[in-house]
Amino acid sequence: MMNTQNLAPLSELKTQAKRLRKQLNDNGHEITHSKSLELLAQQHGMRDWNTMAAKAGNKLHLRIGDRVQGRYLGQKFVATIRGLSVLGDGEIRCITLHFDDPVDVVKFDSFSAFRQRVSGRIGWDGRSVQKTSDGVPQLIVEPLSAT
Repeated sequence: MMNTQNLAPLSELKTQAKRLRKQLNDNGHEITHSKSLELLAQQHGMRDWNTMAAKAGNKLHLRIGDRVQGRYLGQKFVATIRGLSVLGDGEIRCITLHFDDPVDVVKFDSFSAFRQRVSGRIGWDGRSVQKTSDGVPQLIVEPLSAT
């Protein structure tokens, strides 16, 4: 079975299936679009298209330079990804963020500790495994909303 960290985003997989169908049809092998999706899934070592779509669709695809938003220690941020690497078996990624505006990571009124660049470890859902004392992920990253 394919290691899913190398699985393309869902939109790219659909484009690959369209190219596969066109190539087969051009060579005299008429297939439906759904058949091309199933063949593509098999090429990737998946049981069927639905399985592959679920695995690809549940992944947050990030790149260095991407603009993101989220929360760090409960504080909202907008940032640019400055570093990104896959750890171990690929299920965890180390991410380095440069916040547009420094974030105060202390909740006490008597003092502050501002951070503008932080690193953390996130899963493919964009959430850190590490949690704050109230059970919330320390770091939550998502693509910057177009507003």
